[in-house]
Amino acid sequence: MKTLTFLEEEVTLSLNEIKKITILSGHFGSGKTEIAINLVVAERRKHEKVAINDLDIVNPYFRSRDAAGIFQQHDIELLAPKNRLAAADLPIVSGEMYRVIHDHRYRLIVDAGGDKDGAMALGQYYHEWKELRPELLFVLNGNRPYVSTEDGALYTVEQIEKASRLKVSGIINNSNIGSETTIHDIEKGYELCSSLAEKLEIPFLYSTISVHLKKEAEDFMSNHNVVFIERFMKLPWERENSHGEKSRI
Repeated sequence: MKTLTFLEEEVTLSLNEIKKITILSGHFGSGKTEIAINLVVAERRKHEKVAINDLDIVNPYFRSRDAAGIFQQHDIELLAPKNRLAAADLPIVSGEMYRVIHDHRYRLIVDAGGDKDGAMALGQYYHEWKELRPELLFVLNGNRPYVSTEDGALYTVEQIEKASRLKVSGIINNSNIGSETTIHDIEKGYELCSSLAEKLEIPFLYSTISVHLKKEAEDFMSNHNVVFIERFMKLPWERENSHGEKSRI
């Protein structure tokens, strides 16, 4: 089975390397923003021009725009509301998106909203990128309400597809409970994600696991596709307890 970490130069976190645009969506608390950050950092190692578009207008805690320092460090272009609008919990999107979509030099990662309302922000770009056939990946955290059952996850996928006018093309298992995550959480999430992928008749891609669980995950990763990711985003109380600890990037 394939085991990777975003720190490896040849890492592939998306479904198809030839795609220009990868969109990550999932219910509130899925962890898609963490994956989006890891993916865009990995893609920067392979492409001269890489951008991440923060379309998450739902979640006030975890948004790609909050990792601006990481993107600056890696020369990654952040497409998000500027200045005072950057902190707004409103459906504000950047007009720079149109420029990047139509510039063939760019590899674009989109951190999309986590439910029907958030996915509607994707719909406005449908006619701009439909010919580019963007991949829409659904990130599932089986520990979150509403998507902890197959029926709930199916409903969420259907709502995202309807609002975005795109079809989900792959499933990622990111089941976790933050720093308290165990391998049991990941295994349980894998079963749910595999069942969902089978029901939708689309590929299950891999399970993402925080790098701090690498040793505990040895048995699991021997039989499953795994991508290890850094955990950049922290809740406010976690940031307060970090005593100024800096990212390892």
